[in-house]
Amino acid sequence: MYYLQRLILGLLDFVCMLVPRRRPPRQAMAECRIISHRGEHDNRRVRENTLAAFTPAAEAGCWGLEFDVRWTRDLEPVVIHDADAERVFGIDLVVAEISLAELRQRIPEVPTLAEMVERFGGRQHLMIELKHDRIGSAAARAGRLREILAPLEPVEDYHFLALHPESFELTDFAGKRACVPVAEFNLGELSRRALRQEYGGVCAHYLLLGRGVIERHHHRGQLLGSGFASSRNCLFREVNRGVDWIFSNHALKMEAIRRQML
Repeated sequence: MYYLQRLILGLLDFVCMLVPRRRPPRQAMAECRIISHRGEHDNRRVRENTLAAFTPAAEAGCWGLEFDVRWTRDLEPVVIHDADAERVFGIDLVVAEISLAELRQRIPEVPTLAEMVERFGGRQHLMIELKHDRIGSAAARAGRLREILAPLEPVEDYHFLALHPESFELTDFAGKRACVPVAEFNLGELSRRALRQEYGGVCAHYLLLGRGVIERHHHRGQLLGSGFASSRNCLFREVNRGVDWIFSNHALKMEAIRRQML
């Protein structure tokens, strides 16, 4: 399923790349917030969600870093997208079944949330996607998140993302404005929920975000994030539509275009 999704998104990006877009105003490009989605990776030389992937994006001046958080057996939040390490690292290992020490020994490339905060917190905006893990005590996990993120200010320095808004049960300490649901093909449902719950906004693929959705959320003071711009024309499209956060798997390229425009 993952590779089919990548193929479909690649085809959509190719079509979008061919459609000319009006050059955005300079001020809009200056305010454009580009977020590196899982870092600058190809999963061959540089693997996603690793410090090696995030560091070039941070050094290039990308506004934000998006990454995924799962929990080890001893309830330490670590940065990895899948429940297991097979796709990215080729290792038969389930994150929730091992301790942090064991994970460190077998896959030292996987960073902890604490390392992300120490390395990038307060410099880049952290978009922390909580995966829908059900392990251990929710109170213990919430307490660990609070402890790690204590040096930062919610909303100003970080947001929580989640495909399943139930994951936000761990984030009461940050407030609802720090929480942003991520839609797949359920944008209507999550958009209404975000408005009802007064979350910070909503994120979705750029083809799903219609102008009406953008206007409704902006009217309520909420922000919109779209993924995944990979070309100049796609970037221009999102900036012209007033999208607040532009997630990209090619953030270095998007940031270079933005700087060139300025």
